[in-house]
Amino acid sequence: MPGIDKLPIEETLEDSPQTRSLLGVFEEDAAAVSSYFSQIFKAMQRIYDAQNELSAATHLTSKLLKDYEKQRFPLGGDDEVMSSTLQQFAKVIDELSSCHAVLSTQLADAMMFPITQFKERDLKEILTLKEVFQIASDDYDVAINRYSRLSKRKENEKVKSEVMEDVYTSRKKQHQTMMHYFTVLNTLQYKKKMTLLEPLLGYMQAQISFFKLGSENLTQQWEDFLTNIGTSVQNVRREMDSEVETMQQTILDMEQASDPLYMPDPDPNKIPVNRNLTRKAGYLNRRNKTGLVSSTWDRQYFFTQGGNLMSQSRGAVAGGLVLDIDNCSVMAVDCEDRRFCFQITSFDGKKAVILQADSRKDCEEWIATINNISKRIYLSENPEETAARVNQSALEAVTPSPSFQQRHESFRPNTQGRPRTARSGSQCSAGSDSPALSSLSLDSLVAPDTPIQFDIISPVSEEHASQAKSGAQGRTNPFGEFEGSQSEEREDSILHQLFIVRFLGSMEVKATENADVIYETMRQILAARAIHNIFRMTESHLLVTCDCLKLIDPQTQVTRLRFPLSSVVLCATHQENKRLFGFVLQTAGGRVDGRPVTVCYVFESNNDGEKICDSVGLAKQIAVHSEMDRKATQKQRDLEKVKEKQKEELNKQKQIEKDLEEQSRLIAASSRPNPPTADGQFVVLSNSPSEDSEAGEEGQKKGESEA
Repeated sequence: MPGIDKLPIEETLEDSPQTRSLLGVFEEDAAAVSSYFSQIFKAMQRIYDAQNELSAATHLTSKLLKDYEKQRFPLGGDDEVMSSTLQQFAKVIDELSSCHAVLSTQLADAMMFPITQFKERDLKEILTLKEVFQIASDDYDVAINRYSRLSKRKENEKVKSEVMEDVYTSRKKQHQTMMHYFTVLNTLQYKKKMTLLEPLLGYMQAQISFFKLGSENLTQQWEDFLTNIGTSVQNVRREMDSEVETMQQTILDMEQASDPLYMPDPDPNKIPVNRNLTRKAGYLNRRNKTGLVSSTWDRQYFFTQGGNLMSQSRGAVAGGLVLDIDNCSVMAVDCEDRRFCFQITSFDGKKAVILQADSRKDCEEWIATINNISKRIYLSENPEETAARVNQSALEAVTPSPSFQQRHESFRPNTQGRPRTARSGSQCSAGSDSPALSSLSLDSLVAPDTPIQFDIISPVSEEHASQAKSGAQGRTNPFGEFEGSQSEEREDSILHQLFIVRFLGSMEVKATENADVIYETMRQILAARAIHNIFRMTESHLLVTCDCLKLIDPQTQVTRLRFPLSSVVLCATHQENKRLFGFVLQTAGGRVDGRPVTVCYVFESNNDGEKICDSVGLAKQIAVHSEMDRKATQKQRDLEKVKEKQKEELNKQKQIEKDLEEQSRLIAASSRPNPPTADGQFVVLSNSPSEDSEAGEEGQKKGESEA
């Protein structure tokens, strides 16, 4: 090592300017050493901190790998091969963690300790001595200046002695401090080299020891293990790349196939409606009433689960029950502010839900799906095949008929060449609905080319229309209801029963002998609705009384239709679906040929249709008994009138006989001579003034007859 310049300690007492100049160089060097070693200390501190963090992180990694088998992953948490492999890795990493802990200890002892001692002890000692030397030098300058100002005159020996003592003390202190300061600065030239090399030597030795320890732990067995794991990782990567390629191709195919579905209302010609579904899910808007006339719409995810309709909000863990759709009814409805709406009503009619779909196709699929679930098709072994078979049967039952608008136009009497529903395929299925139909032609039940009415287009019945034309017996109010003496209902009716029904359709029929005509009408109306996608049904309240059947608007309470009970000749429910019922109405009017018009009306009820039919039968029985009682009462009144008339005739005859007797008596009395009065006239005595008048009248009549 070359010679090192040093401060001369021998010249500290002289304290020459050259010595002070050389001291300034050493002080500048000490400041540079302090700044540089502060940076070295920070760098080595980062190494030490990083090693400690690495040791702690390695230990934590080993601990987490050991806890892998305790984790409960939703997917792939029970892979025993993966658990065993990670246990092996945990063992290796745990050993590496121990090595890292040893390395951290060695770095603390061999690297951080020397440089920390140099920074905290040696550099701080230099700074301290520098401050002390500066103070001692200033004190000496003050003392020597005071000593220099002593006068030549004889003064107080005590003051002179104090000044000399002060110079002595300050000079001694300066000299001693300067010698120690020079010594520390000279020593710094050696310590800075040792302090720089010792931490580096300790760092390298610690790393070498760490590597040797790692090479001893990582034997050939671990190398083979790591090689096998590397091969497995490559295989997994190849599988991943293959799966990613497959998914990318699937994405391309899905983008091409789903392009028409991006439109909110796709073309039904390109994407047909699937009516064979028994399960469906998707987002719908649900209507919630917030007041009497106000409402809000909430978008939720709806799905069918067996016979239940469920809903689930976005982000919710599970769905909730909305409605039990077994034996429910569903129909398309018109909302003032929304399109594609449909209403689901529970089997008991107590709960109804209005939903909005995103498209007409989606709306029709929801309606068809809920209809299939309502029929409990989902309980069969193959629900979709069963639903397809049912829909195919409906398609085969009736051939395509005119449009809904044409069907309404067919009811106009002045329309010539109106379209009618063809029934070319009706006779081939005559024996499939009822055993009684096997021996009865369908043409004898329903007239060929008969149009079907799917909505209530007349607010009042035909009877009320004829009464309204007369104008003398009553009048029609603005709601279409007739008011008059003939339309007044008896308020004391024994039977008043109200049912919630939905009008499915009506058509003219020919036979009224048995219920087969109602079954055939139901079949044709339901098949025509399925073919022409007519899902809307008008909901009404059916009021059964002893006088008539009324269809009442549930909101305005206006009577839509009125059927006199005497015109209802037949009522029956469907053989399988008891919620379907119908009745045959025979009106008093006739067609051109004079035959009575017979129409079959078909409805769907929330409850059992047999109850409605029983109620209608009970009403007819009550009406029959009431009519019999009325006739018996009328007959009794007629007998009483006859007796009264006979009594009056008898009384009149008696009065005539009495009058004749009285007349004979008067005639006899008039034939006898009467005594004259004073003036020469005769006076006729009578029993009463009435007799006098009667006698006078009789005499007058007799005189007139004699004249």
